[in-house]
Amino acid sequence: MPPTPPAPHRPTTRATAGATQIFCASTLYGAATLAAALDADAFAPADRRLLLVCNNATTPETSPALDEMPGFAPLRDRFDEVRSWNEAISPFHPGAWSPRPDDVPLLERYLRLLWGLGDDRVTIVLESIQVNPAQAIAQLFPGAPVDVYADGLMSYGPTRDKLDPLLGTRVRRVLHLDLVPGLTPLLLTEFGAPAQTVPATAFLKVLGEVADAVPEVPSLPQDCALLLGQYLSALEILTPQQEEELHVRMLRGAVARGHRTVVFTPHPTAPARYSRALEAEAEQLGVTLTVLGTPVLAEVLFDRARPALVVGCFSTALFTASSFYGLPVARVGTESLLERLVPYQNSNRVPLVLADALLPDLEDLEGPESPAGPESPADPKVRENLGAGGGERPVGAGDVAELLAAVGFVMQPQIHPGLRPVAERYLRTRLGPRTWRYFRRRRLTALGLPGGIPQRLAFLPRHAAARRVVRRARALRRAVRRRK
Repeated sequence: MPPTPPAPHRPTTRATAGATQIFCASTLYGAATLAAALDADAFAPADRRLLLVCNNATTPETSPALDEMPGFAPLRDRFDEVRSWNEAISPFHPGAWSPRPDDVPLLERYLRLLWGLGDDRVTIVLESIQVNPAQAIAQLFPGAPVDVYADGLMSYGPTRDKLDPLLGTRVRRVLHLDLVPGLTPLLLTEFGAPAQTVPATAFLKVLGEVADAVPEVPSLPQDCALLLGQYLSALEILTPQQEEELHVRMLRGAVARGHRTVVFTPHPTAPARYSRALEAEAEQLGVTLTVLGTPVLAEVLFDRARPALVVGCFSTALFTASSFYGLPVARVGTESLLERLVPYQNSNRVPLVLADALLPDLEDLEGPESPAGPESPADPKVRENLGAGGGERPVGAGDVAELLAAVGFVMQPQIHPGLRPVAERYLRTRLGPRTWRYFRRRRLTALGLPGGIPQRLAFLPRHAAARRVVRRARALRRAVRRRK
């Protein structure tokens, strides 16, 4: 495939002001979402569209940016120019740097000169507005309206931190993929920002173009099980050893379901030792394991190979596989992660809850068959039963909105005080053995919610003897689970 020609040179100043849209992306998945939204005419016409690439890897110098990844070429055509945020703020790291308030006017002038914006009216399209680099970019263009797009499942949860109203009130809408059919994102609703769905047909078309542009898409064995790595140790959710064990559990679960050919796609920044641990386990189990060395979107593999089963923890790719590609999916390890995830406000809690509530547990399924996936993503009844086909689910598809409203309030009660009645009703009527994992008694007690410790027993958490009994009970429960 011939190399993509560079974007034409732009002058640094303009005689007349125009309209420029700046699209910020840090992942190929996010850039594909933006391309699909553009194809669906979700944005007003503009004189210029600039893609601002942010490389948020721990060591950006050793990790490829999204515009250097296989499959990016067709996305470039949607934009007039591609720029690097890392280069603009070098030598600072995008995740750590933010402007001082007094420097904003000077830095805005600097960026307008650097990117040739002149006096253009600027609109910014951001992901993860509650953290840098998105927040820093928004601060540097204080008069620009903001659109937010969802790069994954976190948009279904509350805003991670309380935003400055000067920033939050600039947000006009939240664009998102319909990963959980019928569920509306909670993100930024405290500012009245409406949610707008990016059509699945447009997204699938873009992903097809990305797949066609990958020079060497790995060929997957027929009827294989595809394991998705997430590199959770980088987020300090798991230790490296615990994450290796999670991948081994995925492999064992797939083999127990009758799959003799397994493919593992590691996270692009994950260490090589993860695949070595899996290779040793596969050899012991006597199955064929293929470890993909080419960093490609999991959706490219769904499009090209259509695996018989997709296994992961709480990856967004599990939901795209089920909702958009009609593939069978299963989760592993969500219950233990829900217990380990701290603090309760951790924004990964919502993707974890969604995966645990809506997708079947691979290790609890009965029978040799793989879990059945939806037959057609266009069928709303089939899509409603996301992940159906085996394993006990704690909530139905119709109850997940109430569950997430309750979890959202417990996570951020100050941001969403209006959700308290919904949370109280859910906790009073739905709290049971299968839904307790989504909440913490101490948190419920602090908020005065059903399920917390009554006021007359509030002294117990501070009682040394009571704490010893609880520790022994937890240790016994963990020992029983390990024996199972």
